[in-house]
Amino acid sequence: MIGSKDGYALVTGASSGIGYELAKLFARDGKNVVVVARRPDRLEELRREVEANHGTTVIVLPKDLSSPGAPNEIFLELQERGIEVDVLVNNAGFGVYGLFPDTDLDEELRMIQVNAASLVHLTKLFLKGMVENGSGGILNVASICSFFSTPLESVYCATKALVLHFSEALANELQGTGVTVTCLCPGLARTEFHRRARMENSKVAKRRMMDAAAVAEAGYDGLRKGKLIVVPGLEYKFGPWFARLAPRGLVTRVVRSQHEAA
Repeated sequence: MIGSKDGYALVTGASSGIGYELAKLFARDGKNVVVVARRPDRLEELRREVEANHGTTVIVLPKDLSSPGAPNEIFLELQERGIEVDVLVNNAGFGVYGLFPDTDLDEELRMIQVNAASLVHLTKLFLKGMVENGSGGILNVASICSFFSTPLESVYCATKALVLHFSEALANELQGTGVTVTCLCPGLARTEFHRRARMENSKVAKRRMMDAAAVAEAGYDGLRKGKLIVVPGLEYKFGPWFARLAPRGLVTRVVRSQHEAA
């Protein structure tokens, strides 16, 4: 089990996809879970499934992380209930697709809040207790796009680059504290991401995708082992090397060609 027997794993974006699968993995190993997302019906469905199959406690917190006040509301509510979070999974996120001059600014600002600002805010709030206790884990879900500049997803990839660099720097700062940081950088996965981003007709959305459960298992295993960077799937292992070694202009052109309409 990751963390203590009495501690909870807090999983954001737990109503579907990778977050949903991660919550089940923690429960499978006997960990109590706090699940956060906008859709209470999906969270209740997850709670019933987990408690029936694993007997662990699931606390449902319907919160919209596009609201700047949501992280503090989550932290205070759990404090009032005497719940200690010793594993934080920052999974919530979504994308916006299209040429930047044409995309919706309000949607992009909400995306920045969910993907980056709320992630940093939640980490700030819960990390102090982990350090004081000398144990804990943080799993930040980024993307293979963290390594690239991605035309047609320019703001999305920038938020995920923040997640990657923040995770790497934070892991270095936390050496010797007993708290680990893992950054999960999945490629294509069968989730609601492409539909919500309205990019189903892009070339990249028509490629073979990994199961969300397999991505979650890779991230969970990396967290258990204290790995810093986890890139699931053999076909994606070359991506970070290509991004770092090839000329940046070439990388950007290749990435754009994959994101254009099919």
